[in-house]
Amino acid sequence: MFQRIVVPSLVGAVALGGVALGGVASAGPSGTPSAAAPAKPTVENSAARYIAPAGGAAGSLTFTAKVTDDSGVRSLKVLAWPKSSDLKPTAAEVATAESATCEKSSARTSACTYTVKVTLREAAELPEGVWNVSVLATAKGGDTAFVPEAATFSVPR
Repeated sequence: MFQRIVVPSLVGAVALGGVALGGVASAGPSGTPSAAAPAKPTVENSAARYIAPAGGAAGSLTFTAKVTDDSGVRSLKVLAWPKSSDLKPTAAEVATAESATCEKSSARTSACTYTVKVTLREAAELPEGVWNVSVLATAKGGDTAFVPEAATFSVPR
């Protein structure tokens, strides 16, 4: 799993990260609000769950999030990385990570899920401790939101 989660992304990216960003309203010359800047996608209700392999069955890492944008959701890129590595991925690096599967729940919102299976051998290679999940949300209108620490999970021994 370490290779499938971090190594492929390290080729073109170090890790994912960011903060959900929203639109900013500005005041016009008279002090009245002018039209708000286009809102960027938001990533909410993020959660990650790691299940270690046991009894001959594979384990898994699952990340879920609600992604919303006025134009709709195009994609959500996901990268998990060990916090002990001190990686500081950028949005450009995360753009090459693996994609979550996003199911449209309304014209603006999608429920996104990323799942990867983990074999006993892969689990043995994972660094123990806290891991971060970074994401890059892309709207159908082209705006993006980078969330460097969208969720955390622990890998036990």
